[in-house]
Amino acid sequence: MTNEEALWIALSQSAIDHGCRPEDFLSGQNKAVPSRNSPDARRYLCRPQALELTSYGANAVASASPELMEAAKAYVDRYPAVHCFQTPQLLVLSKRLRPFGMELCFMGEYFLPDLDRLRGLDCGLRCRTLEREQLASLSAQLWRNALSQDAREWDVLGVGAYEGERLVGLAACSADCKTMWQIGVDVLPAYRRQGVASALTSRLALEVLERGALPFYCCAWSNLPSARTALRSGFRPAWVQLSAAERSFTDQLAR
Repeated sequence: MTNEEALWIALSQSAIDHGCRPEDFLSGQNKAVPSRNSPDARRYLCRPQALELTSYGANAVASASPELMEAAKAYVDRYPAVHCFQTPQLLVLSKRLRPFGMELCFMGEYFLPDLDRLRGLDCGLRCRTLEREQLASLSAQLWRNALSQDAREWDVLGVGAYEGERLVGLAACSADCKTMWQIGVDVLPAYRRQGVASALTSRLALEVLERGALPFYCCAWSNLPSARTALRSGFRPAWVQLSAAERSFTDQLAR
């Protein structure tokens, strides 16, 4: 797989998720499209989405429910792509969402492996591959950044770091869709800042590629330690995304 092929896989999946074409993310022109149901969309997305805004750098594509389409189109028509993801412009979007009982919710940066520089890194600990059955026996609460919380059956592959027989770090991936598996990583506090997270992430990425899927990595824009892990592991930024949700859902998350 080349970097160009990896990017096209991601673009194609984003097109399925948004109900548009892969080329729409490269057109240089912002666009709003109606959100659609698809059995091939990423599993954790509520379909149809109320509002999802994505940029691969060339433009912004908004996928919106019928009641939010007018607001979404007005927003992306008004601002350049880079400003669509910044305050104070986001305050304008937030104000438009309020009459519909919606608020801005998740905001994330997504990374793809740089296949010209991805290498398995070493951390000085014994690392081993964990299959689905082994992941199922682990605590989702202890490894909450690595394992799915509500759909453990999505967790398909992992790499663990061991001090003796004790698991001290875990990278695992969920099969979010047919072609792309998302990597998450957790390291016990005493073992952080020692290269464990990047070693596990890089090794798991190689394992995923060997199994014919494309690994990807996501973190909040403010989570600098996580972003640094992605970069050290051989990943690079690929796209950014934000979504809106009902106020009751965002209130629950805030609690």
